[in-house]
Amino acid sequence: MNLRTQSVLALIFIMGLNACKEKKENKIAQEVVQTETDQDGFIPIFDGKSLDGWEGDPKYWRVENGNLVGEVTPSTKLKNNTFIIWKGDQPDDFELKLEFRIAEAGNSGINYRSEKLENIPFALRGYQADIDGKVRYTGQNYEEKKRTTLAYRGEKAIISSQDNPDTPGSLRANVAKNAWQSREVVASLGDSDELKSKIKSEDWNEVHLIIKGNTLQHYVNGILMSEVIDEDTVNRTMKGHLGVQVHVGPPMKVEYRNIRLKDL
Repeated sequence: MNLRTQSVLALIFIMGLNACKEKKENKIAQEVVQTETDQDGFIPIFDGKSLDGWEGDPKYWRVENGNLVGEVTPSTKLKNNTFIIWKGDQPDDFELKLEFRIAEAGNSGINYRSEKLENIPFALRGYQADIDGKVRYTGQNYEEKKRTTLAYRGEKAIISSQDNPDTPGSLRANVAKNAWQSREVVASLGDSDELKSKIKSEDWNEVHLIIKGNTLQHYVNGILMSEVIDEDTVNRTMKGHLGVQVHVGPPMKVEYRNIRLKDL
């Protein structure tokens, strides 16, 4: 057996080990899901086998190794952000747990209490638990196609109503530097860079959203990253669609698994 053949066999062996490791991790994760469903009242809303119960563009969404995969390639670049949307309900008060893994170039997010846009297929407008591969925004509360940033990572913020809600263009006028201006940071949850260090790059992280009344809490790996108290009765929403996103930009890949929901 020559050296080249030995190298090829070694590479095949390593790839096989990695595939076995991935399958083992997913099996363990699925067992954890079942345990939490039994004990804590969380119900899986993604079966790990198909896109049943979800609607999105199959050009960007698929199931692979038990994971919900969103991918943009050089030949499928986006003109608009696109989502895969859960068809089961429009939750109001709930808890959501899931795990994500995202490429360094990736940009994604979990939308909730959102509305569908009529003029853009598979687009959502509403609250988003932001996720990105460079971990610049992961953990913050960003309102997609609406009030923009409501709370950066490390902030507890109260959102008040805008002054002139009936004035045309007033929503856009109240946004500056991609952040909503009628917000008050009332407490620190920690330094943003220190919190960033708790988020794993290009590895699995767990998100836990606790959404109750007008209080919106985003946890990553068990740590509270942002909290919004939304007192803006003009612009806030109290129920709506749930979905996950792939964002306009360079080619990217994001994976989600163990998506579990509990009504409150």
